[in-house]
Amino acid sequence: MTTETGEISIICNHCDRDIPAPNIDLHRVHCARNLEKCKICGDMVPKKHAEEHFANTHAPVPCSMCKETIAREAFDNHKGEICPKRIVTCEFCEFPLPAVDLAEHQEVCGNRTELCYQCNSYVRLRETYSHQTKCPGSVLSNVESSRRIPRAAEGDGNGRRRRDGNGVSNKRLFFTIAITGIAILIGSLFFQRKPEGS
Repeated sequence: MTTETGEISIICNHCDRDIPAPNIDLHRVHCARNLEKCKICGDMVPKKHAEEHFANTHAPVPCSMCKETIAREAFDNHKGEICPKRIVTCEFCEFPLPAVDLAEHQEVCGNRTELCYQCNSYVRLRETYSHQTKCPGSVLSNVESSRRIPRAAEGDGNGRRRRDGNGVSNKRLFFTIAITGIAILIGSLFFQRKPEGS
């Protein structure tokens, strides 16, 4: 082989590098005595730094969170996605906690309820998305519900309109207002009497 300068070069059988022919004997002695090929990555490493190279490049790494020893190549994946002690957030309350505790936490947290302001009913947090698509007050279900006949307008099958469920409470409200009005009237008449002696 020839180099860029036109010199003949020979490949070193120890490090597989092109070495100029006049220097090959000196290089082979130096290379065999001082360098060694890494069995894992194939890099040429000084013999005195071989253990350091292995420790810094190939040795398994202990996870600081779960104390498990992980191959260095898989460590980033372990730390980000697999480690049971990695910190993740609850999808319902966004509370940070270890991944190993997430399922138990979300089982409890997802069963909490919040009031739906569209339909005034309490909905479990885990069912919020499916409720929003079915909720009568939701924008998503208004298109669908406008095609249906409202339940209050449906008949009972005998040609009569079905009675609204609030009929009883409307009567109670009217009765309460009437009693309150009478009580106020009697009270005002009682206190309007003029004191005797004036």
